[in-house]
Amino acid sequence: MLSTIFIPHGHCYLWKTGLVSLHLISDSLIALAYFIIPIMLVCIVHRREDIPFDWIFLCFSAFIILCGFTHLAEVWTLWHPNYWVSGWLKASTAVISLSTAILLFWLSPKLLAIPNVPKLEALNIALETEIIERKEIEQKLNLQTQQLETTLLELQRTQAKMIHSEKMSGLGQMVAGVAHEINNPVSFVYSNLVPAREYADDFVELLELYQHNYPQPSQEIQNKIAEIDFDFIKEDFMKLLDSMEVGTERIYKIVLSLRNFSRLDEAEFKKVDIHQGIDSTLMILGNKLKTTSQDNEIQIVKDYGDIPLVECYPSQLNQVLMNIIANAIDAFEEKPDNHKNIYNQITISTQKVDHNYIKIMIADNACGIPPEIHSKIFDPFFTTKQVGKGTGLGLSISYEIVTDKHGGKLYFDSILMEGTTFFIEIPITHTK
Repeated sequence: MLSTIFIPHGHCYLWKTGLVSLHLISDSLIALAYFIIPIMLVCIVHRREDIPFDWIFLCFSAFIILCGFTHLAEVWTLWHPNYWVSGWLKASTAVISLSTAILLFWLSPKLLAIPNVPKLEALNIALETEIIERKEIEQKLNLQTQQLETTLLELQRTQAKMIHSEKMSGLGQMVAGVAHEINNPVSFVYSNLVPAREYADDFVELLELYQHNYPQPSQEIQNKIAEIDFDFIKEDFMKLLDSMEVGTERIYKIVLSLRNFSRLDEAEFKKVDIHQGIDSTLMILGNKLKTTSQDNEIQIVKDYGDIPLVECYPSQLNQVLMNIIANAIDAFEEKPDNHKNIYNQITISTQKVDHNYIKIMIADNACGIPPEIHSKIFDPFFTTKQVGKGTGLGLSISYEIVTDKHGGKLYFDSILMEGTTFFIEIPITHTK
């Protein structure tokens, strides 16, 4: 095993200067390259921690470095016959190289499973298609919302006439039908929004993962991303889903209020939650609350007391609430200019006044009612509104519903330029 029993490798080349120089320079340059390559690989892996399976690069670096040492050994053995050292270096290189090859063979399926650029492009196209479909659904949803609001406005315009001619049963059937027809497609759209958001989140997460792992896609993909403004689409798509959820929830609440408001129970008394009727009425009047006062928004303050279920005609009592609250809203339009900068507020309170009565108070801080017309407020066809804005039947019918049909009281207290409060007192249980 001693090197002295061997002769240097240069003897094989007959010490010809050209041949020895050729092998010397070639092996030296190869060794230099084999040392530089793993250094670069290690630097890349260190700087790019997101590269998957980075340990395989370290394996490559190990056997490449050993290859470099084998070439340095070739240079050394030109003059020094240490062939055992050279052989052990080659053996070490063989072990590391074979191990790396086995690991690479085992890793190949996982490397091949990494999605390629065409798959990323396909996902982009799928996301674009999904966005277009969501926008179409939103347009349909907006159209349905407009149709519903139009229906509500028509309902408000015809309520006084229909109550006066005792057609509330037909009105209730119509509203219930409208609510049913709207509720079905809205429920379908809303139920699809949940998986749609999950799919969208998955798509966005996957695309962000691709962008993170492959920050330098092909030029074609870069051009497409710039063309469609991908970052804006990704952000705007989530906002579209949010607006669609808000819209469908609002439609659902309106439909529920419609069904609550127009109960088909004119023939008999029912035990109901008065607060639920007030809330339904406010929901139906929501658009009127927003559009009536252009200077100051009308604030609704609810001060509900602890009252039991009340035996009444729910739809008729809802009409009373509708008439009084609607009149309070209209009163804000009649406020003088020097009072329009004052906040607008309607306060609705409930309380139990004795063992068998509850009281509903609806107060506004509008312009109040002139004292000279206090005695005419409940007269049929009396109105202070402009021609075409009122029939003069609302409070008259409300008075009849509260006093004659429920055995209660309806009265008011008003101070000019300060506001008006209407009081509704009805029995909790009805005595036949």
